[in-house]
Amino acid sequence: MSWNRWIRQAHRWLSIVFTVTVIANFAAMSRGTPPAWVTYSPLLPLALLLFSGLYLFVLPYATRRRSGQRSS
Repeated sequence: MSWNRWIRQAHRWLSIVFTVTVIANFAAMSRGTPPAWVTYSPLLPLALLLFSGLYLFVLPYATRRRSGQRSS
């Protein structure tokens, strides 16, 4: 598996983990004040999503630049 494909797969799974933690957070808040670890649990997947998302965003531009093509 190539590096780019691995990052893309990890980004997908991280988005699922992030969604589950947000849903768990809302479920916990409906029962009262949740513990701090539940409140802050979406932050780690969100931070990892930021880095993998930035990499995936820059990837086509970097590939185009490496190949020497111009868009305009």
